[in-house]
Amino acid sequence: MTRPVTPKQRINHFIKNPEVRVIGAEGEQLGILKTSEAIRQAREIGYDLVEVAPTADPPVCRIMDYGKFKYEQSKKEHRMRLNQKSTQVKEVKFRPRTDRHDMETKVRQIREFLEEGNKTKVTVMFRGREMANQELGFKAIQKVIEELKGAGNIESPPRMEGRNLYMVVAPK
Repeated sequence: MTRPVTPKQRINHFIKNPEVRVIGAEGEQLGILKTSEAIRQAREIGYDLVEVAPTADPPVCRIMDYGKFKYEQSKKEHRMRLNQKSTQVKEVKFRPRTDRHDMETKVRQIREFLEEGNKTKVTVMFRGREMANQELGFKAIQKVIEELKGAGNIESPPRMEGRNLYMVVAPK
């Protein structure tokens, strides 16, 4: 899983501007101070000077406990990820002459995928001379569509791509 790239916040001696607007630990405005003076004040009370608005003129910095701030941010991101629902695209493959019982088993599997909230790609694969009888594949996929009435919505209708006929079914 890739995380979004955020610009690294500058703290304490990494802040290069000569003057900064400072917000105190309790949220009060301390005014525009020299960076060295602001860092000294932050150190006196046991906190860090953190740049919160680097594009402002002068940049805005806040006196805070940076470790605690990063911890709370990571906890907030974790809670956000817990609330996200990720959908996967599952795939079920058929052949044009797949038998009725095997077809029923695969349709049952598609239903389970849809109930779990996953999209399902239904593929009918053609090999060799089966390409001459593509209507068998279309009939097979029509049977699947009839069986799935009420279980899901056809997101993309059946279409040929190379030697495969496929469609995508999304959960209702």
